[in-house]
Amino acid sequence: MNPHEIRTIFMGSPAFAVPALRALVEAGYPIVAVYAQPDRPAGRGRALVAPEVKRVAAEYGLTVLQPERLRTAEAREQLQQLRPDLIVVAAYGQILRPAVIALPRFGCLNVHASLLPRHRGASAVAAAILAGDAESGVSIMQIDPGMDTGPVLGRRSTPVLDGDTTGTLADRLSRIGAELLIETLPGWIAGHLRAVPQDESHATLAPPIAKEDGTLDWTKPALRLWREVRAYYPWPVSSTRLRGEPLQILEAWPLGDTAPGATPGTVLTLPVDAALSDEQRGQAAFAVATGAGLLAPLRVRRAGRGAASAAEFARGARELLGSVLG
Repeated sequence: MNPHEIRTIFMGSPAFAVPALRALVEAGYPIVAVYAQPDRPAGRGRALVAPEVKRVAAEYGLTVLQPERLRTAEAREQLQQLRPDLIVVAAYGQILRPAVIALPRFGCLNVHASLLPRHRGASAVAAAILAGDAESGVSIMQIDPGMDTGPVLGRRSTPVLDGDTTGTLADRLSRIGAELLIETLPGWIAGHLRAVPQDESHATLAPPIAKEDGTLDWTKPALRLWREVRAYYPWPVSSTRLRGEPLQILEAWPLGDTAPGATPGTVLTLPVDAALSDEQRGQAAFAVATGAGLLAPLRVRRAGRGAASAAEFARGARELLGSVLG
């Protein structure tokens, strides 16, 4: 069937969803409407900010709908009147109810940022980093009433790099997902592609992340804290306190060195033979004792200040060595 004949609704909100929307438009699928979350207040002024998908949809002159909830009778009726053949979802932020799932003849497909059934849920990208996974990926899944439990049409993987944060990995996965979506749709629409049920024995969950998850607990091992710093960037950002003042740790590196007897959170001299690259050595200036091993901050940010290397921060911080963070 010609893509130009498939009445398509796209549902997505953040930047992760943008490549999939662009790919659908450029592949010729007629987007009869784009659904996004409502504009939300953000920043110090709490001004309303539109989801990234809404701004991109405007570039193409697409109709954008932003119901607070899809489950209302009014929202369902509006959706039915659009007569979609296909609904594509990418990080929309709302769960689709059975009445919506049953509406399009080609079903509802989700671009999910993990290798399902691993990391079902809202924070799949961060979960892969927190778990220390060697690889992550994208799954194109047929939506059912469960939480990311539907059968899978296709998967594509990518390595999780030591330097990856949730921001960098999500960006890469969004582009991989857009490519996989466009490759998958023709076979699905033609009936040549079979959706494969997930293996429940390998399922794991990735629950939503809360702002308080960013608070660093220095009694944890350095390896775990390093993963948290990466997983919680760009949000909620890992943070601690120095003499009562907030200090964000934007980038760090775990060291194999130890400091026997040091209280977790104590700021120590950076070991001379610390296993750091030349670039990292130019950024680092001190280490922090943890429950197991040392963590070397590389980039930090104080309240009301811009990001700075740990070396720059240390030059302006009085009596830093020996202080206890937290």
